[in-house]
Amino acid sequence: MTTKRQRRTPKLTIVSLLHYIRLVYRSVLFILLVIWYIRFRLGLGDGLTAEIEKYPGILILVWLVFVIEMIFRFFPSRYESPGCQKQFARNYIKSGNTDINIPENHATFLVALIWIIFNGIFGALHMAGIFDDEIMILLCSAYSICDIICILFFCPFQTWLLKNKCCSSCRIYNWDYAMMFTPLFFVRKYYTWSLLALSIALMLRWEITFFRHPERFSEQTNEYLRCENCTEKLCTHKRQLWRLWKQIEQYTAKRIARLRKP
Repeated sequence: MTTKRQRRTPKLTIVSLLHYIRLVYRSVLFILLVIWYIRFRLGLGDGLTAEIEKYPGILILVWLVFVIEMIFRFFPSRYESPGCQKQFARNYIKSGNTDINIPENHATFLVALIWIIFNGIFGALHMAGIFDDEIMILLCSAYSICDIICILFFCPFQTWLLKNKCCSSCRIYNWDYAMMFTPLFFVRKYYTWSLLALSIALMLRWEITFFRHPERFSEQTNEYLRCENCTEKLCTHKRQLWRLWKQIEQYTAKRIARLRKP
């Protein structure tokens, strides 16, 4: 018999709520950039970089938000996902097992290769003059939304390449900002290159920690990564969304079948 406790719907954690907040303001930023870009193409305004630089207050605010987000990743925080917090010594809970098993580690090279080739194509189009700086900024903003979608709803890297159980055990969690800001390499502005430089520093810190302390990244050796110690519980929300999607599919199929009946 199902108990009241088992039936209780999991509450949204603070960490999960922060992800949803990021999704909202990154989406708003993307919409504003698209509007500016359309105006530029219609001859009703300047290019994105020129428009952005007309409002230094907004530019500094957006830049600071991303800088602060990345700086927080360098230090232990209970307001960050366990996925990026496992690198710190204070979150290493010894399991007693010394068998370090990170099966998705080899797939990281494939992820890196795919990402470099994928963005290399966009970079080549930029250097050929087909893509301008505005397109690269829009691409970066779109990546920032995809980053949160991967965390909250669906991650193609997790599903098709890395095969990790959840974000907490993700081998490349702290690659996200470097991947997000990759297109900014081709936009020669102090605010774009500074974001890219900090994101690369964050990724390098992550990789150095992994090679020095791989035991912190393995569920077999670090109990912090096990489900019972998770403070995020995003998997429950993902399962709820998948169940809702399946219900919608089933309902739609029934409706179509009913309409097809003579």
